[in-house]
Amino acid sequence: MRMISRRRLLITSAATVASVSIQSTLLHATDLAAIRRRVRPELERALAHKGFTWGSPVFIRIFKETSELELWLKKGDQFALFKTYPICAWSGWLGPKLRQGDNQAPEGFYFVTPAAMNPNSQYHLSFNLGYPNAYDRAHGRTGDFLMVHGDCVSIGCFAMTNAGIEEIYMLAEAAFSSGQPFFRTHIFPFRMTLENMERHKTSRWAPFWRNLKKGYDLFEQNKTPPDTIVENGKYVFSRLTAEATQ
Repeated sequence: MRMISRRRLLITSAATVASVSIQSTLLHATDLAAIRRRVRPELERALAHKGFTWGSPVFIRIFKETSELELWLKKGDQFALFKTYPICAWSGWLGPKLRQGDNQAPEGFYFVTPAAMNPNSQYHLSFNLGYPNAYDRAHGRTGDFLMVHGDCVSIGCFAMTNAGIEEIYMLAEAAFSSGQPFFRTHIFPFRMTLENMERHKTSRWAPFWRNLKKGYDLFEQNKTPPDTIVENGKYVFSRLTAEATQ
């Protein structure tokens, strides 16, 4: 009898857990649908006002020092700035992430795929930046689950307001639905002007930042994010492929 009771208890517990899990999944799905209904109409009006279309390819730049996230959208053959969002919180100091547990936010050139989007995030909505990338791995850097997310709290991630991440998430989701295979996210310590480079020239990271500046300058010149690869432990910027311009 004890064995039967224990089995019944286990079966009942498993069923309860499964039920809660299903309800949780449905709740998240309903929440996302509700966010779409609430956010999309005003967002579409804002896009139209600036000459953008729903589903345009996305490109993101992040600047730590000024706590800004720029969201660019493709217009014709180039990208144009749609909106600059304030970053609520990012952890650590200027400079790249080096290892798991250092609570440092990364710097460098990353890309986000549809699989990196997380509508069920405990931080409202999120997407994974793809750290460590090829450059990070080449330098032995460790860590995972580095995100852009909501809820204004950060341990190595870039935390946005919930209203901000909702708009960013919706625009990324629309771009993926329209065929963009991935979007690039470039993360810089600061705007890489000559003045700022001079101001930080004694930093231990100055050589690394000079490498980042090459990619920054190419986008500033062409308003198209460069195709980025890693050779001999450095970022190298090459011609864009047809896919990379999406």
